Amino acid sequence: MKPEIDSGVPGGKLLSDFVDALVETDVAALDAARKAVAEALGPAAVTAAAAVAANFTKNDRLANGLGIPIDDFLLKSTADLREQLGLNAYPSAINTFRHRPAGR
Repeated sequence: MKPEIDSGVPGGKLLSDFVDALVETDVAALDAARKAVAEALGPAAVTAAAAVAANFTKNDRLANGLGIPIDDFLLKSTADLREQLGLNAYPSAINTFRHRPAGR
């Protein structure tokens, strides 16, 4: 994401900051982000944003746990990025490569 670009979503910057804080380890930053969202958008927005983030994580973990491989078109188009980020070294990457070892 590019936080300098307005998403057009009401409270988008606050929600983005909240999501960033969710994946970090700074509890004070998470508390501040949660409070900012609640004050600007209401307590239900905190719950909704946390639920969306949790659901995304759940879906990603389910896909990895089930061994769902990356589609061929994504495998090819993300080769450089996966290499730069070291994603091929993740244990779950085997789920893709065991089906297409030549596609690495």
